[in-house]
Amino acid sequence: MNGTKVLVADDDPNVLEIIRLYFTQQHIDLVEARDGREAVMQAEHEKPDVIILDVMMPNMDGFEACREIRKTLDIPIIMLSAKGEEFDRVLGLELGADDYVTKPFSPRELVARIKAIFRRMQPRALEERDPAQNSLQFDDLLIDVQGRQVMVFGEKVAFRPKEFDLLVFLARSPGNVFTREQLLEQIWGYDFFGDIRTVDVHIKKIRQHLSPMRCECIHTVWGVGYKFEVDNSCSA
Repeated sequence: MNGTKVLVADDDPNVLEIIRLYFTQQHIDLVEARDGREAVMQAEHEKPDVIILDVMMPNMDGFEACREIRKTLDIPIIMLSAKGEEFDRVLGLELGADDYVTKPFSPRELVARIKAIFRRMQPRALEERDPAQNSLQFDDLLIDVQGRQVMVFGEKVAFRPKEFDLLVFLARSPGNVFTREQLLEQIWGYDFFGDIRTVDVHIKKIRQHLSPMRCECIHTVWGVGYKFEVDNSCSA
């Protein structure tokens, strides 16, 4: 973790102090913000390795800050909140967060989650250097694996990191059915701390992105999970 830069945005000075002390012991460089607007500015200026956003902050809450950051930066985001309701967890994930931590928490748990995110990113980095299967073509759908781009009818469609990873994983095994647990393991890792419905949220977003194709590529297998399968209307 030496040299890792983490942006933490929280309006509670006690929380920041606890995190500051522990991160210093772990040789983590800490960038602090006291509200959502400052978090967005610091993210743009500092380009941290990970961003931790408290949900309830003045001026701009964590959800809105996450939305703004995701417009320009592909940096892992962990949401921090005293709220543990499913709606809040799902909203954070839909806005592009990678993980969700409910208060009270320990700084040690935060570090563990940061390490887990880095472990999940390593296979993706290796994949991008692998010339094999650099693109997947399904008639009007082109998935540029190395460039991490999706084209529908020749138009680029913006995918968030986990949405893209999930689409690629399913598209590389057309016809194979994967359970939600298997998809969590492959895309988020064994040590993912979130809800299994995370998969459903991301599948919904992928389907929305691919809706211009007017054909169903990702199918629900009721009682089991999901599979990628194309028919004559959307594959060559």
